[in-house]
Amino acid sequence: MTPSQAINGALRKVPAWTVYIVCAIWTVWMFYLGLTGGLGVEPINALEREYGELALQLLVLGLLVTPLRKWTGVNLLKFRRAIGVSAFFLVLAHFSVWAVLDVQSVERIWADIVKRPYVTVGMVGFVLMIPLALTSNNLSIRKLGAASWRKLHKLTYPIAVLGGLHYLWLARGFQWAPIIYLAIIGALVATRYVSFEWRRQPA
Repeated sequence: MTPSQAINGALRKVPAWTVYIVCAIWTVWMFYLGLTGGLGVEPINALEREYGELALQLLVLGLLVTPLRKWTGVNLLKFRRAIGVSAFFLVLAHFSVWAVLDVQSVERIWADIVKRPYVTVGMVGFVLMIPLALTSNNLSIRKLGAASWRKLHKLTYPIAVLGGLHYLWLARGFQWAPIIYLAIIGALVATRYVSFEWRRQPA
């Protein structure tokens, strides 16, 4: 048995809804830490950052599902919907903390969206995620048709790029982490348009 077969065998025993449970527990736990001083002297900013970064990580993981299966044989396909929906709710939590606990004003929210590029791209990415979250179910696939549904869900790629740009512009000073995230996202998006094949070298 190959390592990928062993991994896939173990993954088959894990239900997809586990992703939702783990994400919900982590989200509530972070909020609790923010309330009780466990996130430092600026808990609101820390909570925004924690929610946003995990959302970006889940977006990257969602992009990785197909290349991972192609290159290694490890199959995370059954988790992809849960990963995407969880990413949306974390982005929603990230936005809610910023809008309700940080900015606390509709006028200031709109002013930031218009004037601050990192807020603008983040908001565009969030809005683009809404139809994907609403159609991440079997009923929507039947109503839209498989081809139209797949076309709609290709928005995942620009959404991930916008998320990476949002993180990069949000960073204060030079930081490697946002650059690495954006580079990984760019590489994964490129795999949609460039075909990579593993070829055995002749002996």
